[in-house]
Amino acid sequence: MANDSTHRVSADEPRRERRKYPRIPTDQVLTIAPEGRGGLPARGRDLGPGGIQFQVVGCEIALGDVLTVTFQAGDDCIVASGRVVWAIEHDAWSTDVGLEFDRIEGEGLAVLEAMTRAYEPA
Repeated sequence: MANDSTHRVSADEPRRERRKYPRIPTDQVLTIAPEGRGGLPARGRDLGPGGIQFQVVGCEIALGDVLTVTFQAGDDCIVASGRVVWAIEHDAWSTDVGLEFDRIEGEGLAVLEAMTRAYEPA
């Protein structure tokens, strides 16, 4: 299997768990903005201080792409950027994406860390 910036992981290929932080489930609409392009809507799946998982429809996303995401964490609006570390195509239109944060603006990291500490999975 090739490991280049255009490689996509298929839905059948297992993914190793490598997260440093627990994730908080979310089902919110967020905005992603690939470098040099306007914002596009996406559906959040889970988030934490290290990154976010979301589903995007009708947008080409490749490993290594740099994206800026804007989303809500409680009452706070968080703006963060990072690199796509995995992408699973579900069909010709929808892709689940894992984004590892490189930068979180303002107090965003502290907000996410506090939410993670307070989160108790069901």
